[in-house]
Amino acid sequence: MNGPQIQLELAPELGLFVAPARRTGSTALTTDGASSLGHVVESLGVPRTEVGELLVDGRPVDAAHVPTAGERVRVGAVPRPQPLPGPIRFLLDVHLGTLARRLRLLGVDTAYDSADPGDAALAARSAAEERALLSRDRGLLHRRELWAGAYVYSDRPDEQLRDVLGRFRPALRPWTRCTACNGRLAPASKEEVAGQLEGGTRRSYDLFARCTDCGRVYWRGAHHDQLDRIVTEAVTEFGTAPK
Repeated sequence: MNGPQIQLELAPELGLFVAPARRTGSTALTTDGASSLGHVVESLGVPRTEVGELLVDGRPVDAAHVPTAGERVRVGAVPRPQPLPGPIRFLLDVHLGTLARRLRLLGVDTAYDSADPGDAALAARSAAEERALLSRDRGLLHRRELWAGAYVYSDRPDEQLRDVLGRFRPALRPWTRCTACNGRLAPASKEEVAGQLEGGTRRSYDLFARCTDCGRVYWRGAHHDQLDRIVTEAVTEFGTAPK
């Protein structure tokens, strides 16, 4: 680029997206004199889903602002909690299967397909269904057609869940969704589901739920304590949906 030079400062949270030299303090950046500030920031590697308030010489501007010589620009991170219009619903890419199951366990509407549909299809579904796309793929989060999105900062499921719940604060309704397909769960009697149970399960358990979409049956089995820990920790920190 051979145009106006600006001074650019990024919020610390955005440092992992850019070259090490730009991670701290204010650095000089030469622009082309025509590109919007939003484009300039994205060109450094910061997904637009992670960009919050933009300040130029201390005053707020929108992403369409075209920087001019000598301006001091500060790029903030998205606010937490981050507001979204309408009910909070998620779409997760193929690499976030464990996070998808945990969000569903907490009753959060979460779309996920273990067969990778590709970036274009994910972005199109985000727009069509008004779902926030969660991903660790920075390139995917640069796609213009996304309705909303967020970078998942950790590769550890416990930390991923806290990150997403803290950022969006979705209403939690534990034990109401199928962890396999995202359908709604409804109480079911032992007689109604007997044909889907092994003998030991029929003898040992009396309370069941069944997915109204895929028909999968749930009961408090061997893994219940681990799932209950996940639910208890999430509800304790982030609360449940108002009744």
